[in-house]
Amino acid sequence: MTTPGFRPTHVVPQHGMPAWEAPDPARPTVPLDPLLPVRLTDRRGDWGRVLCSNGWSAWVDGRHLVAVPQDPPRTDGPLATAADPGPLLGRAEEALARYRAAVRELADGGLDGESFRRRTHGLRIGVVVDGEDVWLYDPAREGWVYGDGTGFSTYASDRAPDAAEDQGHTATRIVQPGRGS
Repeated sequence: MTTPGFRPTHVVPQHGMPAWEAPDPARPTVPLDPLLPVRLTDRRGDWGRVLCSNGWSAWVDGRHLVAVPQDPPRTDGPLATAADPGPLLGRAEEALARYRAAVRELADGGLDGESFRRRTHGLRIGVVVDGEDVWLYDPAREGWVYGDGTGFSTYASDRAPDAAEDQGHTATRIVQPGRGS
């Protein structure tokens, strides 16, 4: 369940991060998943309290959170033909189908836990559609792209842009850890 009105301010780094019940290293809790969108709600020195979209909150090392823009990047201009989201949507559908098949096989007893982990290792899927806005996880770019019907731009990434990869996309906005938006 998503918290009503949830707007992320940050994304968990690409490799995930440890989390704590309180700003105290002696009270660890479940680590946060890679690229999980969170909202930073409090700071105490290097500690940061984050709220996840499902309402769960935890304390993290706030220095490692990747800041994202408050609003999605918008193109200036009327709605027109945009870059085709089909390839990214197709890859997301394929990854989801592979995950669904592995879950089904695990539930039917055809896979053990270790085989399931091997089969799903490295799968990354991310699609959010909100009216005309779409956020798609792009494994090739190791980050999220945003589309508003007029084009795509990088929304959050842990690596620098490559001009050759950027063809067919609007201006790229890279969000670097510790530098804000």
